[in-house]
Amino acid sequence: MRTAALAALVIVLGACQRPPAASVVVGGSVERGKAEIVAYGCGSCHTIPGVDGARGMVGPPLTKFAHRSYIAGEAPNDVRTLIRWIMSPRSIEPGTAMPALGVSEAEARDIAAYLYTLQ
Repeated sequence: MRTAALAALVIVLGACQRPPAASVVVGGSVERGKAEIVAYGCGSCHTIPGVDGARGMVGPPLTKFAHRSYIAGEAPNDVRTLIRWIMSPRSIEPGTAMPALGVSEAEARDIAAYLYTLQ
């Protein structure tokens, strides 16, 4: 019984792991990410701290993104999944309203690096 309780605790705590820091996004640039967020108009749908004019109300606010366990309530918030989400959101959640904007992998790395600074 004690072993089962300990195993359940380990599983629950593992699900609450903190996402990686921006520095873990290999090849990503926080500064470029912020500029790309502006260029792609992400703020027209999302509220994004630190991005001028990013007060959208269509998608969820990206406040404290670095502390979230899941992306779109569907997938674990890790670097690889976030990059895939930014590039092709419907590959993770087919019914999402988030459009594929033609973001390259390099740009998605930059955007991810910025999002992981949102503490």
